[in-house]
Amino acid sequence: MKNLLFIIFTFSSIQFYAQNQRFSYEYKFVSDSTARDKSETELMYLDVSKNGSKFYSRDKAVADSVMKVIDKKGSNDFSGIKFGRVQYIIEKTYPDYKIQFFNHIDTDEFKVSDDRKIEWKILPDQQKIGEFTAQKAVGEFAGRQWIAWFTTDIPFQDGPYKFNGLPGLIVKIEDKTNSHSFTLKEVKKLKADEIWASQNDHQRYEPLVILNQEKYKRQFIDYRNNPTKGMRQLMSQGGKVTFTDANGKELDTSKMMRDQEKRAKENNAKDNNLLELDLLQ
Repeated sequence: MKNLLFIIFTFSSIQFYAQNQRFSYEYKFVSDSTARDKSETELMYLDVSKNGSKFYSRDKAVADSVMKVIDKKGSNDFSGIKFGRVQYIIEKTYPDYKIQFFNHIDTDEFKVSDDRKIEWKILPDQQKIGEFTAQKAVGEFAGRQWIAWFTTDIPFQDGPYKFNGLPGLIVKIEDKTNSHSFTLKEVKKLKADEIWASQNDHQRYEPLVILNQEKYKRQFIDYRNNPTKGMRQLMSQGGKVTFTDANGKELDTSKMMRDQEKRAKENNAKDNNLLELDLLQ
């Protein structure tokens, strides 16, 4: 009965508090484990409504909006747009906190269900983070050990990325190697018409590829090993892939494909410190 009362209280708290709120997190990350002094930063949004949350990059959201305007004008000049490094989007439903992860790999867009649960250990340590008094918890997820700080001042069990399941909002979380961290910077109430729209309803030319976590991992590894596989498959099916220079002159496709594959593999080699480290294992 005690657990049932806790669940009812938590869901009521979500309905009461989570009325179109935006929680802005500073995401700091080190992509290359051999260059730990070169960290990057991106501003992330956790938009919350009574039905669930959506976690995404501010830069990606702005870039997507600008690209839609450019596309309507019939232009293909996307120069000057800041696309950001973080391209995935994560949605969680309330009150069950089911996770859907959306991400592009090569020419496909994937929707990945992730039912992994974090076994949190709540500790007595407390500290002030921003304006909130937060309590410490530790847990393991996706090949990393995590230290989280949550506040019961915001009484629902969500947080940045896929993190959830603590008795309050996660206001800071970092892995033990200090490779990835999210810190809450701002809380903002959104207008009634600013409720987030699901990626499931997003207009697209090709349907989503729906996978579970294990099948997505296989696709992810396959892409890292064969970064131009999608284009080569398209060409083998009669599709045409062309490359042009700044003046519109068509370039040698075979050479451009080889160059692109080489660059992709070089970039992948430097992108070896993923948040979900077990994707590479």
